[in-house]
Amino acid sequence: MKQVLITDDDSNTRSLLGHYMTREGFRVLEAQNGHEAMNVLAKQGIDLAIYDVMMPEMDGYALVEYTRRNYDIPILLLTACDQLSDKEKGYLSGTDDYVTKPFELSEILFRVKALFRRYSFASSDKIRLNELVIDRKNYEVTDGDEVLLLPLKEFELLAQLAEYPGRVFTRDELIRIIWGTDYNGDERTVDVHIKRLRKRFSFQDRGFSIHTIRGIGYKIEVSSR
Repeated sequence: MKQVLITDDDSNTRSLLGHYMTREGFRVLEAQNGHEAMNVLAKQGIDLAIYDVMMPEMDGYALVEYTRRNYDIPILLLTACDQLSDKEKGYLSGTDDYVTKPFELSEILFRVKALFRRYSFASSDKIRLNELVIDRKNYEVTDGDEVLLLPLKEFELLAQLAEYPGRVFTRDELIRIIWGTDYNGDERTVDVHIKRLRKRFSFQDRGFSIHTIRGIGYKIEVSSR
């Protein structure tokens, strides 16, 4: 049974979401602030986190940043703010998805299920983007019988984005993951490698595309066939 952590200082929101998610087959754990959430994360095997933005002591953005540094789980932010700058701040902090209040419970459910589908890609050494297969163990990319040879950093960047289709990665996040925390270059390195990947796969439809999220970073979208 998947375990979902709901963190919100509003007990009514926690109760409403908790009851609904329990009814849908999830085991729900609750926290009323960021510090309680950190304790739950440390003691329980949480599979997905839902955080409210406006909370005392530690807001949702800071909690997302803490979670992203220490756990590899999908995160959904809830907020009453619907300005583009608020959404940008949410994605920059590391959230996977963003829902504004008031929300429909059914919307929360399909977003949660979509996040679980995205993260399921990370459980295998082989990532599939329609016909394209990324073999992380052998550092190979194949398209049917054709083997595509990619430079190491291009391969790692493509694999990282492909593990979580639809998730936005910031440039800084990609630098830390692919090049390491001691890298002395700047974020333009990511832009250069993304440009090369786009050029490499532009001559025919590969069943996916790399999207620029202006001012933030990049994500991969997989087309349906």
